[in-house]
Amino acid sequence: MFAAVVAATSVGKWAGRKSGIEVEPVLWQTLAVGLIVARLAFVLQYTTSYQASPLSVLDIRDGGWRPLAGFVAAWLFALGRQFKRPALRKALLPALLAGTTIWGAGVLALSVPDLTQKLPSLSLASLQGGTIDLAEFQGKPTVVNLWATWCPPCVREMPVLHQAQLANPSVNFVFLNQGESRERVSGWLEARKLPLRNVLLDSKGQALAAFNQRGLPTTLFFDASGQLVSTRTGELSSATLTEKLQTLSYRDSVPAPTPPSDR
Repeated sequence: MFAAVVAATSVGKWAGRKSGIEVEPVLWQTLAVGLIVARLAFVLQYTTSYQASPLSVLDIRDGGWRPLAGFVAAWLFALGRQFKRPALRKALLPALLAGTTIWGAGVLALSVPDLTQKLPSLSLASLQGGTIDLAEFQGKPTVVNLWATWCPPCVREMPVLHQAQLANPSVNFVFLNQGESRERVSGWLEARKLPLRNVLLDSKGQALAAFNQRGLPTTLFFDASGQLVSTRTGELSSATLTEKLQTLSYRDSVPAPTPPSDR
């Protein structure tokens, strides 16, 4: 999106100088319309998830967007402005085409799944004792959350993940704590009345390296065959988590193996 905005404004300035038209204000208005509609389209689709906390609609940190709806709205707005001011056309159309090309190429590149990323064989200590290999969870859709008690967005999203674990017994939810002691994690969960299942202790940060991730929270979504379907770096809301789980539900499943003792 950033690259598309830069491309559109650069081309718009260049074309505007040639035709003597200032196109930047219209471009920024077009961007605003696109972003607002993209957010509203997502919120309308997952209205029930926002009913408990309506003001969370304004918290765009959850990553809830419908880019296609925003794209269409932005183009319709820009075309409408051209009809009102035909002189804009020579500068506005090239700018929009440049931005659209960059944005489309980026969306296409990001939508290609990483076929090399599978649920790895990684043996970690369980909060309840013993060890569990991540590969044992293959056979059911699996959500892997990398978190820590000192991470504010991790703390905020944990109740959402807990509710999702209760509501989706057909999905494995695995919580990989990064670098904290058993006592710290256990006490933190008990204090917040979060009886999570499948809490594993990654004391050496092996998961971050295995998944090629650097930030917390990070949530990875694997289908039943262990193939990575989607990754979310940053806080999840109930709505964005629901969207990700719906994506998992469309994937083919395979017979579940013998479950690990911590399930």
